[in-house]
Amino acid sequence: MAATPRKTQANPRAKYRKLLSPVLYLAGLAPAVWSFWLGAHNQLGADPVRSFEHVLGLWAFRFLLASLAITPIRTVLGVNLVRYRRMLGLLAFAYAAMHVATYVALDLRFDFAILYGDLTKRPFLIFGMLAFIALLPLAATSNTRSIRALGRNWQRLHRLVYVALIAASLHFLMAFKTWHMDALVYVGLGGVLLLLRLARAPWRRARRV
Repeated sequence: MAATPRKTQANPRAKYRKLLSPVLYLAGLAPAVWSFWLGAHNQLGADPVRSFEHVLGLWAFRFLLASLAITPIRTVLGVNLVRYRRMLGLLAFAYAAMHVATYVALDLRFDFAILYGDLTKRPFLIFGMLAFIALLPLAATSNTRSIRALGRNWQRLHRLVYVALIAASLHFLMAFKTWHMDALVYVGLGGVLLLLRLARAPWRRARRV
């Protein structure tokens, strides 16, 4: 009697990760949804638009820092969270896009003359827009097809994340009229992550020799 061929079972861990991904995206977007709900019910203070902008910008910076922390966490603690780096980067871009859209739509009410003036005369807005522009190609090429098509150039392109970090840090610091402890803490963390990256680069080059 011929043996019945066994059915290949799907990897349960891969199936779990596939189900986990949309849950994590929804969790990442929860602060934006909650802040929007608060704004719709007049619970964001005296200036709800500015409060909403601030929340979106803050979470964009948080997710950017989180995406950059993946490699140091693996190097120092031995915890591999690389599979979540793309998700964190996309969430950073999503919040940055919502931050910019809120500023243009709700704050300026699509007055592009004012927008042009702001982007040519107000340095903190110039740095903010530079950070957003740097994130654009990163989000557009954060898929497997782009990684394969670009090859080594993909890594070179994604070094723009450091341009985004520096510009976002300057934007964050200059957004406050006085020194703000929260801003200093976040920018300090960004500086540490950047220094760790710079310190790691010579070591990586030495390994290739």
